[in-house]
Amino acid sequence: MFAAPPVIRTQVFAALPEALRIRDRTYMRPGPYRDCFLEGPAFGRDGALYCVDVAWGRILRVSPEGGFDVVADYDGEPNGLAFHRDGRLFVADHARGLLVLDPASGIVSTLLDRPRFQRFKGLNDLLFASNGDLYFTDQGESGLQNPDGFLYCLRADGRLECLLDNIPSPNGLALTPDESVLLLAVTRANAIWRVPLTLMPGGEITRVGLAVQLSGGTGPDGMAMGADGSYAVAHIGLGCVWLFSSRGEPLARIESCAGAMISNVAYGGTDRRTLFMTESESGSILTATLNVPGMRLFGDHS
Repeated sequence: MFAAPPVIRTQVFAALPEALRIRDRTYMRPGPYRDCFLEGPAFGRDGALYCVDVAWGRILRVSPEGGFDVVADYDGEPNGLAFHRDGRLFVADHARGLLVLDPASGIVSTLLDRPRFQRFKGLNDLLFASNGDLYFTDQGESGLQNPDGFLYCLRADGRLECLLDNIPSPNGLALTPDESVLLLAVTRANAIWRVPLTLMPGGEITRVGLAVQLSGGTGPDGMAMGADGSYAVAHIGLGCVWLFSSRGEPLARIESCAGAMISNVAYGGTDRRTLFMTESESGSILTATLNVPGMRLFGDHS
């Protein structure tokens, strides 16, 4: 339907050093053995890039010079990260629920592990709105064969609301600049859903639509919003990040220089025009320079 967009090249900003790659234990989840699985990039108030190692329950910090260190090592499966304005790091953990990390001490605590009586299926990603509301996805093992994933919102006042259910693998999230629409990556459907956040009188969300239909790879994973409403989508398994306009038109294909498993993205740099990408196949952080800066997030202090 559209002409092929221009290609933007990437470069390796940092790679997990051999000393931090785990080769003496067996990764128990299905799929190939991994000495690491990087995901969930988020910038802290110290200017460092934080990310998770899903495979081995670690929160990692990457310095502006590209050096790695371990902030937390615990019994869990961290997947998504989002900084609160007060400096706390919120963690979407597949095994343990919604967690909070104190970056200074490395202490991880459980904030919420179940919506009511049963535990979450397996949290995946999360995003703060400007008012402190926290949106997060409960993916579990959902897919086209069992579309039973959820989209939740933990309001700033502590109320937990289920916004959508019956989703075949809800994953990454991005809010439009005016926060009227939430874009939702639905991995197993290879699609980006458009979720209007204007509630009906009964409190339910309506008129959820399809913003982008992708093909190939495994499907969309993490996303990040540009200041002009364009958005970057990590297409895991295809080795690229797609850049779409606010109308869903392909603007660019950002190609991986390291592997085919770009799992998530975050804008950073002094002018927020650098896109940072976690590439989980090689265990590296890639970067590309874009023309439009990323949208300022709730936890940004720059």
